[in-house]
Amino acid sequence: EFNSLFLLLSGRGFAFRRKQKIERQYRKLLKKRRAVHSQQGDQFTETYPEHLKHLYLAEEEKLKKRRRTPDDSVASEEKLNKAADVSRMCTFSFRSVVTQEQFKNKTSNQKAKEDYEKIKAERARKKEEAEKRKQQREEAQRSYKKKKMEAYKILSKKTKKGQPNLNLQVEFLLQKIQQNT
Repeated sequence: EFNSLFLLLSGRGFAFRRKQKIERQYRKLLKKRRAVHSQQGDQFTETYPEHLKHLYLAEEEKLKKRRRTPDDSVASEEKLNKAADVSRMCTFSFRSVVTQEQFKNKTSNQKAKEDYEKIKAERARKKEEAEKRKQQREEAQRSYKKKKMEAYKILSKKTKKGQPNLNLQVEFLLQKIQQNT
């Protein structure tokens, strides 16, 4: 008692008690296992009453002979061979059924991956479409600026005296009218 009191006071008491508790539980478990094993041993050892022992032994031998008849063993082997052949033939279709069931019953992780892939593909498609629209818009702006620049060059030409060249302006308007019709 003094020793356990010393252990409690030195700060190691709870660990010591835990250790003792675990040891007790372990001993209990061992006792239970021994009891179970002894019961199982009694269960499988057959103790016949002496005056009926010969009857039980004769019955046991009859059962053993029935299990070992040669006709039955050949027939059972044939049945096993037929079953093996059938299973070999059906293996492929069975596998396909299993894979279809696997596709039907997907795990949440597989569903999440599929959703992620769909979202990723959708984003990529939208990005490509946006890129195409951007290129088309830039191309249209370039052609528009080019036409405007040409029109500006024609309309801004001056004569030697610095006056606007009306002949070029009229020709430009004529070309524009012809293009529209």
